[in-house]
This record gives sequence, structure tokens and C-alpha cells, in this order.
Amino acid sequence: MTSTTPATTRTAVPAPRRSAPSAGRALRADIQGLRAVAVGLVVLSHAGVPLLAGGYIGVDVFFVISGFLITSLLLRELATTGRVSLRSFYARRALRLLPASSLVIAVTLGGAWLFLSKARLAEYAGDALAGALYTVNFRLAAAGTDYLARNSPPSPFQHVWSLAVEEQFYLVWPVLLLLTWRVARGRLAVVAVPLAALCLISFTAGVLVTNTSAPWAYFATPTRAWELGAGALLALADARLRRLPARLAAPLSWLGLACVTSAALWYDDRTPFPGHHALLPVAGTVLVLAGGCVPTRFGAGRLLERRPLVRLGGLSYGWYLWHWPLLVIVPPALGSTDGTAEVPLALGLSAVALGLARLTLLLVENPVRFHRAFHGRPRRALALGAALTASVSALSLTATAVPPTIEVGGPAPSLARALTDAPDPSGRLAELLTSSPTALPGNLAPPLTEVKSSRSAVYRDGCHADYAATRPRLCVYGDRASSRTVVLFGDSHAAQWFPALRRLAGERGWRLVSLTKASCKVADVTVVHGHKPYTACDTWRSRAVRTIGALRPALVVVSSSDAGDPAHPAADRARQWTTGFAHTFRALGASGARVAALLDTPWPKADPIDCAAGNSLQLHACAHHLLEATRDATRHRAVRAAASATGAAVVDPAPWVCSPRTGLCPVVVADTAVHRDDSHLSEAYAEALTPVLAPALDRLVAGP
Repeated sequence: MTSTTPATTRTAVPAPRRSAPSAGRALRADIQGLRAVAVGLVVLSHAGVPLLAGGYIGVDVFFVISGFLITSLLLRELATTGRVSLRSFYARRALRLLPASSLVIAVTLGGAWLFLSKARLAEYAGDALAGALYTVNFRLAAAGTDYLARNSPPSPFQHVWSLAVEEQFYLVWPVLLLLTWRVARGRLAVVAVPLAALCLISFTAGVLVTNTSAPWAYFATPTRAWELGAGALLALADARLRRLPARLAAPLSWLGLACVTSAALWYDDRTPFPGHHALLPVAGTVLVLAGGCVPTRFGAGRLLERRPLVRLGGLSYGWYLWHWPLLVIVPPALGSTDGTAEVPLALGLSAVALGLARLTLLLVENPVRFHRAFHGRPRRALALGAALTASVSALSLTATAVPPTIEVGGPAPSLARALTDAPDPSGRLAELLTSSPTALPGNLAPPLTEVKSSRSAVYRDGCHADYAATRPRLCVYGDRASSRTVVLFGDSHAAQWFPALRRLAGERGWRLVSLTKASCKVADVTVVHGHKPYTACDTWRSRAVRTIGALRPALVVVSSSDAGDPAHPAADRARQWTTGFAHTFRALGASGARVAALLDTPWPKADPIDCAAGNSLQLHACAHHLLEATRDATRHRAVRAAASATGAAVVDPAPWVCSPRTGLCPVVVADTAVHRDDSHLSEAYAEALTPVLAPALDRLVAGP
């Protein structure tokens, strides 16, 4: 999101030697109109307007505009004074950005405290702190690569990532421009060479990283810097662009606007972005800006300079800041079960955000920015910026230290101890499932706010392969010198059993090998991931099976989620899955290993941790029934049929999650939360089930 002044001059006083931008020309109203187009695309896309699913490219438009305008201002200062006052530059940025952003972050944090999940407040407060410090983009990139956090609801501070990218870029760009200017002695063609090289490196990195780690490609500054750099390169060519013939400039601007519009209409959430797809909106913006350097009656400015668009462009910063928190916070505040707004409500909230943007401009932004106390006094402006940042940071830390209260009931018995001490762990678990607490126990272990953040060694050690991985990595636990090897194989729904298997390996003296990969099914069936065939899974699976064969284990415990659809569905889907499972079971059994197929666990209703936080004294409202909690009964029947055909054993964990008597699946059993999210068992619950899982595996390991 660009953060430059609402009305920006075309150029500055000409300096013949340096061909710097000139300052005496008319204001570029077309840039204000282009801002309006960009922010409109972003807002309408976030509001869920179907035809504009690719409206997120509005951020790329802002990046180019920002690079063009800021570099034009810097070049004008260099041409006039031969230097750049970094103190004045950052003072202007602080006055322009921080009053509004600090207000929005503070209000958003209050809204999150009041209306969003109490179990996630610390996470949101961390986002607010990172937003205030302009580092939230890296926090979001890291969260996006955390497999267990990918299905989390969006943060109300997520949109601030684009501001963070800009400010990180401008920490480096003024200094780099000043140095190259001095080395090149003001020759802009020479100044452009290192910038063009850096842009090429950044673009290449964006393309490569999009294919391997999309969150880092999307949020990281190094993969986005080329977009701001494209605008900066355009600013360096401003003097030449002003000499374009009008008959060429006009169609260029219309072509550019068509490129931006096409990207918004053609792209959607299935588009690998940014990658090379970002070229279309970036090139389109460059063409609009380039064509607009030449005043002409027939260019895109004829549309972009319309008064409503120009006025809307002046509100773009505030509208961008306000719209996203309203879209995230208001629906839950109104009682939305899934936390999202229907399109009519979202559009209404977007209109409210526009009104807030207008008020913020009149009551906060302009009064602070143009106050005489800061005119010509950059130190005061910087001090104000530091004070605002410190205040929002302190507020974020306070929210973390004083989270909203989650009401709890009395203490509950320890699940782990009850099952360990019981002569019949399965029978005792059935009793505890039937008598699950109606209120959140005061001794919940771990506390509700820590359930999601718990990570077993499989995740901490980087042993759970990501989507792009094709080569299995052996991670060995337990007794490494043992003659009995047990392998855990599958996707994250196999990895969820790691705490139990690791405890068993320690108690039984097994050598435990973990081989799991994100969303990679045990069945030899190509599934869809990212709207295309998940071939990386197929490659990884075949290599992992060969690796397991070389280990000659005593037992292979396999499991995978019932989610996921075949990339090439057969007419008889049940037979397709049965054949796929049977193929894998036979290949694993060829090494002499016994195969234990753990059926997928019942799925909770929505996110159980968020539900428990909001219904802590009425946990029955969060319970699910087994018939509804079974994600795919066809897949279960396919596993059983494949196991029967290949001699594999089947272990059904449903009676360990849902009461065998009532069929209800509680979110808390004794003192332990059952699930960590909308499909995975919690670390604590999986480990507590060790005495229940042990008999079946002991028989298989000890058997022939």
C-alpha cells in the first residue's frame, strides 16, 4: 500500500546535466485515480466479489506507484541540493504513516480483545507488535510455512504486511540511491544499472521461491523489492518519458490499465503468486505511469482523473488500513459461526471503512502531518514517530500479559495418569469420554492458549516434509541401536501419533523412524494439491517405501487424513482408493514388516480450541457426533478392504475420541484437550493414549 502524499507533482526543476525530474508541472491526478483503482480492487477482492478474486494485485500496483513517487522526490532533492537528508526523509514517512496506522492498530487490537478468539489473543497481539515495528510480513511468512498453522483464521493485522515491505525497502533505497548517484556523478543511466540488476535478482528470487515456498515469496521483501524498483527505474527515466509523442503515450496508458484490469479478472487464489504472474500488473502500472508522463486528452488519464476517483485515491491509505480489520472482526462480533461475512455485509463494512478513512484523514492524518510544530523540524517528527511506535508496542505487550479471561470450572482428573494406572485403559477411557467435563477444567494441561503452539519433535526437528519435498529424510528416535525398528509413515495425521509412538519406543526399547509428509496420502493415488496433481507426494511416497524396505522394520504404522481428492478420479472411487491402499500395503509388507493401518481420527466441529474458549462453561456446544465427525466413510471401508486383501492390521481410533456409548466426541476429556485444530489430535491427548494404543502394536511387533 503506497503511503506517499495525496497530490504529487510530476517533476521538479530541470537540471540539464542530470536530467532529474522537474517540479514545476501539474499535479498527477491520474496517479490518484490509479490509487483508487488499486485500493478498490483490493477491497472488493477481500469482500469476496466473485469477478475480482485477483484484486489482490492492487497491492502490486501500489508498490510500483510508491517506488515511482518516492524516487521522484529523492531525485528532485538530489538534483537541487546534491544530497539526500535521510533525517527529513524518514521524518516525512513517520508523519505520513504512523498517526493513522497507530490508531488503526490500537483500535484493531481492542476489537480482537473483545470479539475474536480468546485463545488466539497472544497471537494477535504479536501480530500487532510486529505491525507496529513493520516486521509483520516476516511473521506471516513464517506462519505460512508452519503446516499446523496454515488453516488458522486470518489475522486482523495481516494486511499491514505491504506497509512493512515498503518501509523495509525504504530503509535501504535512499542510501543506495545516494551512493550510486555520487559514484555515477548524477548520470541517471549509470544510476539505473545497479538498480536494474537488483530488480532482476529480486524478480528471479520471487519466481523461484514461489515454486518452493509460496508464503515467503508472497510476504518477503527480497522477493517483492523488484516491484518498488520497477517504479524507481521509471522515475529515473522520467525526463525521457516526457518526450514521448502523445500518440504513443495515450495507447500505452490504456494498455497498462487493461493489463491491471485483466490480472484482477483472470487471477484467483489458484494463481501461483507473485512468481512470473506479478509481471502483468507491475508492467501494466509502469505503462500507465509512463503514458501519463505526457499530458494528452486521449490517455487513460481521461478516466483516472475523474474527480470521484481522485478523491477516492486521496483516501486510499486510510481505506486500506480500516477495511480489513472490519471484515475480520465484525462478523464474529455479530455471531457469524464461521467468522466470515457474506458479500453484502462485506460490502457494507467496506463502505463503513471508507467513512472511517475520511474521518481519519480529517481528524488525525492531516492535522498531525501539516501541524506547524513539525514544519522544518524533522527531529520532532521522528520523536513523535518513536513515541507512537513505542505506545502501540507497549499496548501490544500489555494485551499479551493481560489476556481476556477464559472462565473455567473445577479441576479434572489427569487423563495421562488415569490411563497409565488403569488395569483396562480402553475401558477407563470410555468412562472418561462419556463423563467429559461440561466446563473447561481449571487444571487443563496444557492450558488452552498453549495447545496450538505445542509441537512434537517431528515438527521441531524439521522431520515433517513440506509440500515441495521429494526425498524422504530419516529421523530416528528411541533406542537407535535396537534390533527392532518401528516406522511411522504417512501425512500429518500419521505425525499426530508421534508422541505416543515415541513414548512406546522409549518404554519398549524400539528404534523409531519417522517418515511423514504434508498432505501426502498413504494410498498410491495421486491427489490434488494447490489445484494441480500432487506429484511431489507420489515421488516422495515411492522413495519412502523403498527406504522403508531397506530398513527391514518389524512394524510400519501408517495413517493419513481422509481429506483430499484424486487428481484423476475413477468411476468407482471406492475401488480406486482400495487399490491404492493395497498397493502401498503390499510394498511395505514385502520387506517382511507387519503393517498397522490407523484409520483417520474423527474430525471436530469447526476449530475446537476457539470453540472451547468461547464456550468454556458449555463445552457440550462444541461436541460433535461420530456420524458427522467421520470425514470419509468410503475411505475407511477402502482401508479395511485393502488390509483384508494384504494381511495388514487395522486399528480404529474412533472409540478413543468419541464415546462408544453415546457417540459424542467431546473437545475435552478429563484434563486434556482432544484436538489442536480442526482435524489433528493435540500433542497431549495423543501421548495420553499411549496405554490404549500399546496392546495392538505390541502384538504386531512381537508377532511373526
